[in-house]
Amino acid sequence: MDFKFNSVSATPNNPNWNNLISRQDDLYKKENDVRSEFERDYDRIIYCNAYRRLKHKTQVFFLPKNDHICTRIEHVNNVDATSYTIAKSLGLNTNLTRAISIAHDIGHSPFGHKGEQILNKICLENNLDSFWHERNGLNFVDNIELLTNINGEEKNLNLTYAVRDGIISHCGEIDEFSLKPRTEFINLENDYLKSNQYSPYTWEACVVKISDKISYLGRDIEDAISMGILDSNLTELYNLLEVPKSANLNNTNIIGDFIADLCNNSSIEDGLKFSANTYERIKRLKEFNYKYIYKHSCMKPSEKYFSLILNEIFNTLSNCYDGMKTLYKLNSQKSFYPKVIDTFIKWISCYWNISSYRNNLKNKILYDMNNINDYKKAIITYISGMTDSYAIETYNDIVKY
Repeated sequence: MDFKFNSVSATPNNPNWNNLISRQDDLYKKENDVRSEFERDYDRIIYCNAYRRLKHKTQVFFLPKNDHICTRIEHVNNVDATSYTIAKSLGLNTNLTRAISIAHDIGHSPFGHKGEQILNKICLENNLDSFWHERNGLNFVDNIELLTNINGEEKNLNLTYAVRDGIISHCGEIDEFSLKPRTEFINLENDYLKSNQYSPYTWEACVVKISDKISYLGRDIEDAISMGILDSNLTELYNLLEVPKSANLNNTNIIGDFIADLCNNSSIEDGLKFSANTYERIKRLKEFNYKYIYKHSCMKPSEKYFSLILNEIFNTLSNCYDGMKTLYKLNSQKSFYPKVIDTFIKWISCYWNISSYRNNLKNKILYDMNNINDYKKAIITYISGMTDSYAIETYNDIVKY
């Protein structure tokens, strides 16, 4: 390890340090707290409910009868491990990469990227802003997730700018040959209009962005092999990876060389980059995954099922809108959809402008019940936070009549 990025690491010596650790509000201090700002963020993320729900959200394969198939929470932990190795080797701040990694997919909907596409379609059909999980992740850590402080007050997570930036900037779907952080200190909530619009603000977030791609490519192949859907394509895969057919194609063996290659070829001057040969192999591997895994015929039937579920939940709750009388309208439907209505009221009451429901809540008010678009945005956010199994359970509660 030569720690060649140590001079640009997210530490107090960084000229942007005050920007990196800035928060939207003051965060209460604890006496004798031994944690750094980014370690506090890490803890605040793993203790929030949205992180816990990731264990029941699809990564690629929906409800497999195999406990060893990757779920969304395992994916974020894989990204954490990969980014930690890279950041430690390069001399970057591993506390920051860890916090970004475990939060980077916190805005994912149920049913993986297919669920994300369905919610986006619903948004566009209802004249709402497009739905993309990176922005939704920022929304969750900024506005939705709550923690109870020492005074019994429920407040937003209030993470540092560096972690928030890493969440909305993490898109790993774009194939950059070299990646460097941007210099602009932007307003993340207002300036980001589409996925991958900006490079991340820190080298650490750049590491997470690359680690996301490395991690999912290898792990998805391992799962696809376990499920038998690559049996007829293994020879092509061995050739692509340039390994003998006797090699064990698990995640570690697939991505190990990629990590080492990135660490060896990256520099502050040239950015985070792979060798030309490894870069081309990763591109071909991504094409392989899309062709033989993500677009496999076994994925098609479930896509229609996901669309039916998410549209039915949205339409059922949307039909309950009646301005400031929406609460009354929702309660009038409880006899038909008891679980759906009750849990939605409990959720939205944390964020709407009906003061009698706020009690110890000290978080931001997000939704004006005089505005139907606010109400529809609330439904989209509510659905996006569901686990796969809870979305199915909610749908079954609706259609049981």
